Amino acid sequence: MSETLRISRKFSQRAVMETIVQGGPISRASISKQTGLSKQTISEIVRQLEIEGWVRETGRTSGHVGRTAVTYELVPDAAYIAAVDLGGTKVRVAIADLTCQVFAEDVAPTDPRGGQAVVDQIVDMCFRAADAQGIARERIRLAVIGAPGAPDDKTGRILLAPNIPHLDTMNVAAAFEKGFGFDVMLENDVNLAVLGENWLGQGQGIDNLAYIALGTGIGGGLMVGGNLVRGASHAAGELGFLPFGADPFEPESLHYGAFERVVASAGIIDRFRAASGKTLSVPAIFDLATEGDVDALKVLDDTARLLSRGIGAIAVIANPQKVILGGSIGLRPEMLERVKIFLPQCFPYPIDVEASALGARAALVGAAAIGLGHLHNTLFGADTPDSRISLPPASTVALREVAQ
Repeated sequence: MSETLRISRKFSQRAVMETIVQGGPISRASISKQTGLSKQTISEIVRQLEIEGWVRETGRTSGHVGRTAVTYELVPDAAYIAAVDLGGTKVRVAIADLTCQVFAEDVAPTDPRGGQAVVDQIVDMCFRAADAQGIARERIRLAVIGAPGAPDDKTGRILLAPNIPHLDTMNVAAAFEKGFGFDVMLENDVNLAVLGENWLGQGQGIDNLAYIALGTGIGGGLMVGGNLVRGASHAAGELGFLPFGADPFEPESLHYGAFERVVASAGIIDRFRAASGKTLSVPAIFDLATEGDVDALKVLDDTARLLSRGIGAIAVIANPQKVILGGSIGLRPEMLERVKIFLPQCFPYPIDVEASALGARAALVGAAAIGLGHLHNTLFGADTPDSRISLPPASTVALREVAQ
Protein backbone atom coordinates (compact mmCIF):
# COMPACT_ATOMS: atom_id res chain seq x y z
CA MET A 1 0.00 0.00 0.00
CA SER A 2 1.41 3.41 -1.00
CA GLU A 3 1.97 6.12 1.63
CA THR A 4 -0.82 8.24 0.10
CA LEU A 5 -3.29 5.36 0.28
CA ARG A 6 -2.20 4.51 3.82
CA ILE A 7 -2.81 8.06 5.05
CA SER A 8 -6.13 8.18 3.20
CA ARG A 9 -7.12 4.95 4.92
CA LYS A 10 -6.20 6.42 8.30
CA PHE A 11 -8.37 9.47 7.64
CA SER A 12 -11.26 7.25 6.61
CA GLN A 13 -10.86 5.00 9.64
CA ARG A 14 -10.74 8.02 11.94
CA ALA A 15 -13.83 9.54 10.34
CA VAL A 16 -15.78 6.31 10.78
CA MET A 17 -14.64 5.85 14.37
CA GLU A 18 -15.50 9.43 15.33
CA THR A 19 -18.93 9.12 13.76
CA ILE A 20 -19.61 5.98 15.79
CA VAL A 21 -18.34 7.66 18.99
CA GLN A 22 -20.54 10.70 18.42
CA GLY A 23 -23.67 9.05 17.00
CA GLY A 24 -23.74 5.39 18.02
CA PRO A 25 -25.73 3.24 17.76
CA ILE A 26 -25.57 4.10 14.06
CA SER A 27 -26.01 2.22 10.78
CA ARG A 28 -23.45 1.96 8.00
CA ALA A 29 -25.75 3.97 5.72
CA SER A 30 -25.88 6.79 8.26
CA ILE A 31 -22.09 6.68 8.67
CA SER A 32 -21.74 6.92 4.88
CA LYS A 33 -24.11 9.89 4.76
CA GLN A 34 -22.25 11.76 7.50
CA THR A 35 -18.70 11.04 6.30
CA GLY A 36 -19.19 11.06 2.54
CA LEU A 37 -17.37 7.72 2.27
CA SER A 38 -18.67 4.94 0.07
CA LYS A 39 -20.75 2.16 1.61
CA GLN A 40 -18.14 -0.37 0.53
CA THR A 41 -15.39 1.57 2.35
CA ILE A 42 -17.59 1.91 5.44
CA SER A 43 -18.33 -1.83 5.44
CA GLU A 44 -14.63 -2.72 5.19
CA ILE A 45 -13.61 -0.36 8.00
CA VAL A 46 -16.46 -1.34 10.30
CA ARG A 47 -15.73 -5.02 9.72
CA GLN A 48 -12.08 -4.51 10.65
CA LEU A 49 -12.95 -2.45 13.75
CA GLU A 50 -15.39 -5.18 14.76
CA ILE A 51 -12.74 -7.92 14.33
CA GLU A 52 -10.28 -5.90 16.45
CA GLY A 53 -12.89 -5.46 19.17
CA TRP A 54 -13.40 -1.69 18.99
CA VAL A 55 -17.01 -1.64 17.77
CA ARG A 56 -19.90 -4.10 17.96
CA GLU A 57 -23.34 -4.70 16.52
CA THR A 58 -25.97 -3.29 18.81
CA GLY A 59 -29.25 -3.99 17.03
CA ARG A 60 -31.25 -2.97 14.00
CA THR A 61 -33.00 0.21 12.95
CA SER A 62 -36.78 0.23 13.21
CA GLY A 63 -39.66 2.49 12.35
CA HIS A 64 -38.48 3.16 8.79
CA VAL A 65 -39.92 2.15 5.46
CA GLY A 66 -37.94 -0.66 3.81
CA ARG A 67 -35.38 -3.06 5.19
CA THR A 68 -33.92 -2.68 8.64
CA ALA A 69 -30.20 -1.99 9.00
CA VAL A 70 -27.62 -3.22 11.47
CA THR A 71 -26.40 -0.54 13.88
CA TYR A 72 -22.97 -0.27 15.52
CA GLU A 73 -21.55 1.31 18.65
CA LEU A 74 -18.20 1.70 20.39
CA VAL A 75 -17.13 -1.09 22.76
CA PRO A 76 -16.55 1.06 25.86
CA ASP A 77 -14.38 -1.46 27.72
CA ALA A 78 -12.08 -2.28 24.80
CA ALA A 79 -9.49 -0.14 26.58
CA TYR A 80 -9.21 1.97 29.73
CA ILE A 81 -7.46 5.17 30.79
CA ALA A 82 -5.94 5.83 34.21
CA ALA A 83 -6.68 9.43 35.18
CA VAL A 84 -4.72 10.97 38.05
CA ASP A 85 -5.01 14.26 39.91
CA LEU A 86 -1.84 14.70 41.97
CA GLY A 87 -2.23 17.45 44.55
CA GLY A 88 -0.04 18.77 47.31
CA THR A 89 -2.17 17.11 49.99
CA LYS A 90 -4.29 14.51 48.14
CA VAL A 91 -3.99 12.10 45.24
CA ARG A 92 -7.12 11.14 43.30
CA VAL A 93 -7.11 8.36 40.73
CA ALA A 94 -9.79 7.00 38.43
CA ILE A 95 -10.07 4.33 35.75
CA ALA A 96 -12.25 5.40 32.81
CA ASP A 97 -13.43 3.56 29.72
CA LEU A 98 -13.49 4.76 26.10
CA THR A 99 -16.63 6.83 26.70
CA CYS A 100 -14.93 8.49 29.68
CA GLN A 101 -17.24 6.87 32.20
CA VAL A 102 -15.46 6.36 35.52
CA PHE A 103 -15.61 2.82 36.88
CA ALA A 104 -12.96 2.79 39.60
CA GLU A 105 -11.84 5.62 41.83
CA ASP A 106 -9.72 6.18 44.93
CA VAL A 107 -8.30 9.06 46.98
CA ALA A 108 -5.48 9.17 49.55
CA PRO A 109 -3.14 11.68 51.22
CA THR A 110 -0.15 12.51 49.03
CA ASP A 111 3.00 10.71 50.18
CA PRO A 112 4.98 13.54 51.85
CA ARG A 113 8.28 12.08 50.65
CA GLY A 114 7.43 13.09 47.08
CA GLY A 115 9.53 11.89 44.14
CA GLN A 116 9.66 8.16 43.51
CA ALA A 117 7.50 7.48 46.58
CA VAL A 118 4.63 9.43 45.01
CA VAL A 119 5.12 7.64 41.68
CA ASP A 120 4.93 4.26 43.42
CA GLN A 121 1.89 5.39 45.41
CA ILE A 122 -0.03 6.43 42.28
CA VAL A 123 0.81 3.27 40.32
CA ASP A 124 -0.30 1.15 43.26
CA MET A 125 -3.54 3.14 43.73
CA CYS A 126 -4.48 2.85 40.05
CA PHE A 127 -3.89 -0.89 39.85
CA ARG A 128 -5.69 -1.55 43.14
CA ALA A 129 -8.67 0.54 41.98
CA ALA A 130 -8.81 -1.44 38.73
CA ASP A 131 -8.50 -4.77 40.57
CA ALA A 132 -11.33 -3.81 42.94
CA GLN A 133 -13.69 -3.33 39.98
CA GLY A 134 -12.53 -6.43 38.08
CA ILE A 135 -10.80 -4.41 35.34
CA ALA A 136 -7.93 -6.36 33.78
CA ARG A 137 -4.68 -4.44 34.10
CA GLU A 138 -3.67 -5.21 30.53
CA ARG A 139 -6.71 -3.29 29.29
CA ILE A 140 -5.39 -0.05 30.77
CA ARG A 141 -3.55 1.47 27.81
CA LEU A 142 -2.66 4.98 28.99
CA ALA A 143 -2.24 7.07 32.14
CA VAL A 144 -2.74 10.84 32.25
CA ILE A 145 -1.13 12.47 35.29
CA GLY A 146 -2.26 15.95 36.30
CA ALA A 147 0.32 17.61 38.55
CA PRO A 148 0.56 21.05 40.17
CA GLY A 149 3.42 22.38 38.07
CA ALA A 150 4.88 22.66 34.59
CA PRO A 151 5.86 19.36 32.91
CA ASP A 152 9.10 19.59 30.95
CA ASP A 153 8.79 17.49 27.78
CA LYS A 154 12.57 17.28 27.28
CA THR A 155 13.58 16.02 30.72
CA GLY A 156 10.37 14.47 32.07
CA ARG A 157 10.65 16.66 35.17
CA ILE A 158 7.79 18.65 36.71
CA LEU A 159 8.90 22.19 37.47
CA LEU A 160 7.27 24.85 39.67
CA ALA A 161 5.71 22.26 41.98
CA PRO A 162 7.09 23.32 45.39
CA ASN A 163 4.45 21.48 47.41
CA ILE A 164 5.64 18.03 46.26
CA PRO A 165 9.37 17.40 46.78
CA HIS A 166 11.79 16.05 44.16
CA LEU A 167 9.51 16.18 41.09
CA ASP A 168 11.89 18.75 39.62
CA THR A 169 14.99 16.60 40.07
CA MET A 170 13.92 13.32 38.45
CA ASN A 171 12.47 12.07 35.16
CA VAL A 172 8.91 11.73 36.42
CA ALA A 173 7.52 10.64 33.05
CA ALA A 174 10.03 7.78 32.72
CA ALA A 175 9.41 6.68 36.30
CA PHE A 176 5.67 6.47 35.69
CA GLU A 177 6.10 4.59 32.42
CA LYS A 178 8.38 2.08 34.12
CA GLY A 179 5.88 1.62 36.98
CA PHE A 180 2.80 1.28 34.78
CA GLY A 181 4.31 -0.53 31.83
CA PHE A 182 2.39 1.60 29.30
CA ASP A 183 2.34 5.15 27.90
CA VAL A 184 1.99 8.09 30.27
CA MET A 185 1.09 11.74 29.64
CA LEU A 186 2.04 14.52 32.09
CA GLU A 187 -0.15 17.63 32.19
CA ASN A 188 -0.72 20.54 34.52
CA ASP A 189 -3.60 19.68 36.85
CA VAL A 190 -5.43 22.97 36.39
CA ASN A 191 -5.17 22.65 32.61
CA LEU A 192 -6.97 19.34 32.98
CA ALA A 193 -9.57 20.95 35.24
CA VAL A 194 -10.42 23.66 32.71
CA LEU A 195 -10.79 20.96 30.02
CA GLY A 196 -13.09 18.99 32.32
CA GLU A 197 -15.26 22.01 33.06
CA ASN A 198 -15.38 22.94 29.39
CA TRP A 199 -16.63 19.47 28.51
CA LEU A 200 -18.97 18.56 31.36
CA GLY A 201 -19.07 21.43 33.86
CA GLN A 202 -19.68 25.15 34.19
CA GLY A 203 -17.82 25.96 30.97
CA GLN A 204 -19.77 23.91 28.44
CA GLY A 205 -19.81 25.67 25.08
CA ILE A 206 -17.55 28.51 26.27
CA ASP A 207 -14.46 29.08 24.12
CA ASN A 208 -12.82 31.67 26.39
CA LEU A 209 -12.65 30.22 29.86
CA ALA A 210 -10.45 30.40 32.96
CA TYR A 211 -10.23 27.99 35.89
CA ILE A 212 -8.52 28.95 39.14
CA ALA A 213 -7.74 26.31 41.76
CA LEU A 214 -7.02 27.68 45.23
CA GLY A 215 -5.99 25.36 48.03
CA THR A 216 -2.54 24.27 49.19
CA GLY A 217 -1.29 26.31 46.23
CA ILE A 218 -2.88 28.32 43.45
CA GLY A 219 -2.90 27.71 39.71
CA GLY A 220 -4.88 28.69 36.66
CA GLY A 221 -6.00 27.01 33.44
CA LEU A 222 -6.91 29.02 30.36
CA MET A 223 -8.83 28.32 27.19
CA VAL A 224 -8.70 31.01 24.50
CA GLY A 225 -10.65 30.59 21.28
CA GLY A 226 -11.50 27.03 22.30
CA ASN A 227 -7.85 26.03 22.66
CA LEU A 228 -5.94 25.22 25.84
CA VAL A 229 -3.14 27.72 26.50
CA ARG A 230 0.02 25.98 27.75
CA GLY A 231 2.72 28.51 26.96
CA ALA A 232 6.28 28.01 25.73
CA SER A 233 7.30 25.83 28.70
CA HIS A 234 3.90 24.61 29.88
CA ALA A 235 3.90 27.31 32.60
CA ALA A 236 0.95 29.43 31.44
CA GLY A 237 -1.44 29.99 34.33
CA GLU A 238 1.11 29.57 37.14
CA LEU A 239 -0.66 32.26 39.16
CA GLY A 240 1.36 31.60 42.29
CA PHE A 241 4.22 33.53 40.69
CA LEU A 242 2.25 36.71 40.03
CA PRO A 243 4.62 39.42 41.30
CA PHE A 244 2.41 40.84 44.03
CA GLY A 245 1.11 39.85 47.44
CA ALA A 246 4.44 39.06 49.12
CA ASP A 247 7.67 40.72 47.96
CA PRO A 248 8.51 38.99 44.65
CA PHE A 249 12.22 39.75 45.15
CA GLU A 250 12.50 37.72 48.33
CA PRO A 251 14.23 34.34 47.78
CA GLU A 252 11.18 32.43 49.07
CA SER A 253 9.06 34.01 46.32
CA LEU A 254 11.25 32.37 43.68
CA HIS A 255 10.44 28.99 45.24
CA TYR A 256 6.77 29.26 46.17
CA GLY A 257 5.68 32.39 44.32
CA ALA A 258 4.89 35.80 45.82
CA PHE A 259 1.15 35.49 45.25
CA GLU A 260 0.87 31.89 46.45
CA ARG A 261 2.65 32.79 49.70
CA VAL A 262 -0.22 35.06 50.72
CA VAL A 263 -3.37 33.72 49.04
CA ALA A 264 -3.03 29.93 49.48
CA SER A 265 -3.34 27.82 52.64
CA ALA A 266 -0.05 28.86 54.28
CA GLY A 267 -0.80 32.54 53.80
CA ILE A 268 -4.27 32.19 55.33
CA ILE A 269 -2.88 30.36 58.34
CA ASP A 270 -0.10 32.96 58.77
CA ARG A 271 -2.49 35.93 58.64
CA PHE A 272 -4.81 34.35 61.19
CA ARG A 273 -1.87 33.57 63.47
CA ALA A 274 -0.64 37.17 63.22
CA ALA A 275 -4.10 38.52 64.07
CA SER A 276 -5.14 36.09 66.82
CA GLY A 277 -2.00 34.46 68.12
CA LYS A 278 -3.49 31.05 67.31
CA THR A 279 -2.35 28.48 64.77
CA LEU A 280 -5.37 26.77 63.19
CA SER A 281 -6.07 24.82 60.00
CA VAL A 282 -7.83 26.52 57.10
CA PRO A 283 -11.10 24.57 57.67
CA ALA A 284 -11.03 25.62 61.33
CA ILE A 285 -10.59 29.27 60.31
CA PHE A 286 -13.61 28.99 58.01
CA ASP A 287 -15.59 27.45 60.88
CA LEU A 288 -14.68 30.36 63.15
CA ALA A 289 -15.73 32.83 60.46
CA THR A 290 -19.12 31.11 60.32
CA GLU A 291 -19.40 31.68 64.06
CA GLY A 292 -18.66 35.38 63.59
CA ASP A 293 -15.03 35.47 64.78
CA VAL A 294 -13.68 38.92 63.83
CA ASP A 295 -10.13 37.77 63.05
CA ALA A 296 -11.32 34.86 60.90
CA LEU A 297 -13.75 37.09 59.00
CA LYS A 298 -11.01 39.61 58.24
CA VAL A 299 -8.68 36.85 57.04
CA LEU A 300 -11.33 35.56 54.60
CA ASP A 301 -12.05 39.09 53.40
CA ASP A 302 -8.35 39.74 52.78
CA THR A 303 -8.00 36.39 50.97
CA ALA A 304 -10.96 37.20 48.72
CA ARG A 305 -9.47 40.59 47.89
CA LEU A 306 -6.20 38.97 46.93
CA LEU A 307 -7.99 36.34 44.84
CA SER A 308 -9.97 39.09 43.10
CA ARG A 309 -6.68 40.76 42.14
CA GLY A 310 -5.51 37.47 40.65
CA ILE A 311 -8.74 37.12 38.66
CA GLY A 312 -8.31 40.66 37.43
CA ALA A 313 -4.76 39.89 36.27
CA ILE A 314 -6.06 36.98 34.19
CA ALA A 315 -9.00 38.96 32.85
CA VAL A 316 -6.93 41.91 31.64
CA ILE A 317 -4.72 39.56 29.57
CA ALA A 318 -7.02 36.74 28.43
CA ASN A 319 -10.50 38.36 28.73
CA PRO A 320 -12.36 35.13 29.62
CA GLN A 321 -16.13 34.94 29.35
CA LYS A 322 -16.25 33.03 32.64
CA VAL A 323 -13.91 32.29 35.54
CA ILE A 324 -14.47 29.04 37.46
CA LEU A 325 -13.18 28.60 41.00
CA GLY A 326 -12.02 25.23 42.28
CA GLY A 327 -9.70 23.76 44.89
CA SER A 328 -10.44 23.21 48.57
CA ILE A 329 -10.57 26.96 49.26
CA GLY A 330 -11.91 28.18 45.92
CA LEU A 331 -14.92 25.86 46.20
CA ARG A 332 -15.99 27.35 49.53
CA PRO A 333 -19.22 29.37 49.06
CA GLU A 334 -17.89 31.96 51.53
CA MET A 335 -15.03 32.66 49.11
CA LEU A 336 -17.24 32.91 46.02
CA GLU A 337 -19.62 35.29 47.80
CA ARG A 338 -16.76 37.59 48.78
CA VAL A 339 -15.12 37.53 45.35
CA LYS A 340 -18.39 38.59 43.74
CA ILE A 341 -18.40 41.58 46.11
CA PHE A 342 -14.75 42.59 45.84
CA LEU A 343 -14.01 41.90 42.17
CA PRO A 344 -16.19 44.76 40.84
CA GLN A 345 -14.36 47.07 43.25
CA CYS A 346 -10.98 46.45 41.59
CA PHE A 347 -11.85 45.65 37.97
CA PRO A 348 -13.74 47.89 35.51
CA TYR A 349 -15.98 45.46 33.62
CA PRO A 350 -18.18 42.53 34.74
CA ILE A 351 -16.65 39.06 35.00
CA ASP A 352 -18.85 35.99 35.44
CA VAL A 353 -17.37 33.98 38.33
CA GLU A 354 -18.82 30.63 39.48
CA ALA A 355 -17.76 27.66 41.57
CA SER A 356 -16.77 24.46 39.78
CA ALA A 357 -19.64 22.12 38.95
CA LEU A 358 -17.33 19.10 39.01
CA GLY A 359 -15.62 19.96 42.27
CA ALA A 360 -12.68 17.77 43.18
CA ARG A 361 -13.26 15.60 40.08
CA ALA A 362 -12.65 18.35 37.51
CA ALA A 363 -9.04 17.38 36.82
CA LEU A 364 -9.96 13.68 36.65
CA VAL A 365 -12.62 14.43 34.03
CA GLY A 366 -10.12 16.50 32.06
CA ALA A 367 -7.51 13.76 32.32
CA ALA A 368 -9.98 11.19 31.01
CA ALA A 369 -10.92 13.53 28.17
CA ILE A 370 -7.39 14.30 27.03
CA GLY A 371 -6.48 10.64 27.47
CA LEU A 372 -9.34 9.57 25.25
CA GLY A 373 -8.19 11.92 22.51
CA HIS A 374 -4.60 10.70 22.78
CA LEU A 375 -5.65 7.05 22.82
CA HIS A 376 -7.71 7.52 19.67
CA ASN A 377 -4.75 9.27 18.05
CA THR A 378 -2.53 6.32 18.90
CA LEU A 379 -4.96 3.66 17.76
CA PHE A 380 -6.55 5.39 14.79
CA GLY A 381 -3.99 7.60 13.12
CA ALA A 382 -1.58 9.48 15.38
CA ASP A 383 0.55 10.39 12.38
CA THR A 384 -2.23 12.09 10.46
CA PRO A 385 -2.46 15.89 10.58
CA ASP A 386 -4.97 17.47 12.97
CA SER A 387 -5.95 14.05 14.28
CA ARG A 388 -7.67 15.03 17.52
CA ILE A 389 -10.97 13.25 17.92
CA SER A 390 -13.92 15.07 19.43
CA LEU A 391 -15.31 13.85 22.74
CA PRO A 392 -18.55 11.96 23.25
CA PRO A 393 -21.53 14.30 23.71
CA ALA A 394 -21.82 15.43 27.33
CA SER A 395 -25.35 14.05 27.50
CA THR A 396 -24.02 10.50 27.01
CA VAL A 397 -21.42 10.62 29.79
CA ALA A 398 -22.44 9.49 33.26
CA LEU A 399 -19.98 10.39 36.01
CA ARG A 400 -21.39 8.00 38.53
CA GLU A 401 -20.06 7.80 42.04
CA VAL A 402 -17.98 4.68 42.58
CA ALA A 403 -18.20 2.79 45.85
CA GLN A 404 -14.92 3.05 47.77
